[in-house]
Amino acid sequence: MDKRQKMHPKNPHLQLLQSLTIPRQFSESRLQEAAVGLFKNISTKSSLKKALKKNLICLNGKVATTADFVIGGEKLELYQDMTVATQAQIELPIEVLFEDDHLAFVYKPSGIAVSGNKKWTLENALHKALVCSSQFDALFRPEPIHRLDHPTSGVLLIGKTSTAVIALNQLFETRKIEKTYLAVAIGEISPSGSLENKIDGKNAKTSFVLTDRIVSPRFGFLNLVTLQPETGRKHQIRKHLSEMGNPILGDRLYGKETKILKGKGLYLHASNLAFVHPITKENLRISAAVPKKFLKLFPVIATNNTS
Repeated sequence: MDKRQKMHPKNPHLQLLQSLTIPRQFSESRLQEAAVGLFKNISTKSSLKKALKKNLICLNGKVATTADFVIGGEKLELYQDMTVATQAQIELPIEVLFEDDHLAFVYKPSGIAVSGNKKWTLENALHKALVCSSQFDALFRPEPIHRLDHPTSGVLLIGKTSTAVIALNQLFETRKIEKTYLAVAIGEISPSGSLENKIDGKNAKTSFVLTDRIVSPRFGFLNLVTLQPETGRKHQIRKHLSEMGNPILGDRLYGKETKILKGKGLYLHASNLAFVHPITKENLRISAAVPKKFLKLFPVIATNNTS
């Protein structure tokens, strides 16, 4: 056990997951109502109540209860059971692209889920792949800040402290993180454009530029497209390109049934992320190497990366 990790005041098997300050209230209110939605992992009143009954929440350094009242300004801490977290750990060969005491970037291969209920997820391998943070609010389980689809490869951002997780989520919410993807799209496509079709009733915008194209006897044209999603809706790039009539090569979900490439997977890659480090204020731009299947179709990618 790493002694640098902050422990629960009464239970040594509980370890700090997130720390925050309760916003000011208009009047005194029950903690189980005022704290709903404050913790990233607890989004409902019922789940907050369960956490309180399990003694996983502390108020100003003491174990909180459902009888507590707050007015705002109090310190709230959420703990996790280390024994449960340890059981879910697995070992996977994860390529770390960048890492410091607050955050990390790792390469997510296609064919593995970022997180979920299954044992074999990238999230369950992060604890052993990354160096433990020395910060007071270090997470026992480093946390993915965003998601990449199971068949999508590329760079994935990880938070190593509760402070970093909160700050990085805010950067995503305020669209201060620049995301760049590469995709191979099928058919005739415009040299550039912006897609703004709504997804699940919410605004969604993706800008794209045609980087290269080749003639294909089967697909007509295969296009190397660089994309920058300005929002983060589920399957946004895949849906937008499909709705435009240019589905991504290998997309079994949104592609045309007569033009599904089998055996090579989805040709969608999260190539880089760029933003200002919320703690150190360093300008970060981290890239993930393009898979070989892209290079076989478009050798120009390798030329561009070495120029």
